[in-house]
Amino acid sequence: MAILIRGAQVIDGSSSYHLKTVDILVDKGRITEIGKSLRTTAKKTIEAKGLCVSPGWVDIFADYCEPGYEHKETIQSGLRAAAAGGFTEVFVAPDTEPAMSTKAQVKFVSGQAEGNIVRIHPIGSVSHNKEGKSLAEMLDMQSAGAVAFSDGWKPVQQTNLMLKALEYVKSFDGTLIQIPQDASLAAGGLMHEGPESTRLGMPGIPAIAETIALHKDIELLRYTGSRLHVTGISSAESVDMIRKAKKEGLNISCSVTPYHLVLNDEIMRSYDAAYKVTPPIRSEQDRKALVKGLKDGTIDCIASHHHPQDWDAKTKEFDYAASGMNLQESVFPVIWNTLSEQVSAERIADALGARARVLFGLEPASIEKNHPVNLTLFSTGMETLTERPVSRSANNPFIGQRLNGSVIGIMRGEQISLTHKK
Repeated sequence: MAILIRGAQVIDGSSSYHLKTVDILVDKGRITEIGKSLRTTAKKTIEAKGLCVSPGWVDIFADYCEPGYEHKETIQSGLRAAAAGGFTEVFVAPDTEPAMSTKAQVKFVSGQAEGNIVRIHPIGSVSHNKEGKSLAEMLDMQSAGAVAFSDGWKPVQQTNLMLKALEYVKSFDGTLIQIPQDASLAAGGLMHEGPESTRLGMPGIPAIAETIALHKDIELLRYTGSRLHVTGISSAESVDMIRKAKKEGLNISCSVTPYHLVLNDEIMRSYDAAYKVTPPIRSEQDRKALVKGLKDGTIDCIASHHHPQDWDAKTKEFDYAASGMNLQESVFPVIWNTLSEQVSAERIADALGARARVLFGLEPASIEKNHPVNLTLFSTGMETLTERPVSRSANNPFIGQRLNGSVIGIMRGEQISLTHKK
């Protein structure tokens, strides 16, 4: 069915229509015409005046919990959350039970998403069952469709294992994804270590728990000449370290979460376990450094770190509450509501999609004639009322808030999903 998107502003640095307001005609999974005031017999028209359209967004780190923890999230509920958040593609973390450590498990996860408008890219585990002892079957998983390798919420701690993994993925041009945290230095901590943790009487997680881990991984990367993506960076020093590593020519990239961009550790005064995350929300100085790193391109991508938790896991004493936010549906409005005057929509859209495609070798998506349809429609002017999510879990502290910015819908292939009708 032919669909006309009428009067949208193109946000796509790879397109000759970038920043132009045009009509876009799509039919049979391809963009067939782009221009002003197109006359067509399209059976459906999306009136997009005041809206933006970009290549489909990619979430490079999300936890869908299946198999093993379906009470928190399933692949199907996670895919609905992704579509609501404007993502046409999602990298799924290996934090399942058993962990995603084999070819069969990668194929299972991919198969569960077959036919969905959102495409899944499984992340295989680095170590067998994420135990941090021996390498998993990475080559087999890569041949089965694993997009990258990570031990998810339990980053690789053993130096020798990390070295072997970096050397191994180099043989097939693979990428490791690592959350930068030294588990021994972070042990027992509940929030960022600083004046706020002292004031609140909470055990702190020092920034050095992140920077020591990052320093070690950069040294291993330099030694092996491999490829590393660091996700969830949270400190100013980490931004500086990655900036220097890039200038040196190391094959390193990084991503930041929405909550690290918009919150600082003063929010912990509420003692609300919804804000308990890993790595922790850090100081205002760190937050500003992250925003600067996003603006200047040191930070390549924005990753939701979608981490669903059931009600019981969060509704308890802060010390015992589980870590993580369920934020995939709210990524854009959460960011835009705070950063609209500091970071352009173009840079945010790039960090939410185009850059990830380059880094991880995904199929290109561009708003040009004859290109496959892979689009996200969004608004910088409309508001979003963050309501009960379509995800199975609701550990989202922004629920009930009105936020500037809104996702309108996504299109991929011959499928369309509209979150809001303008």
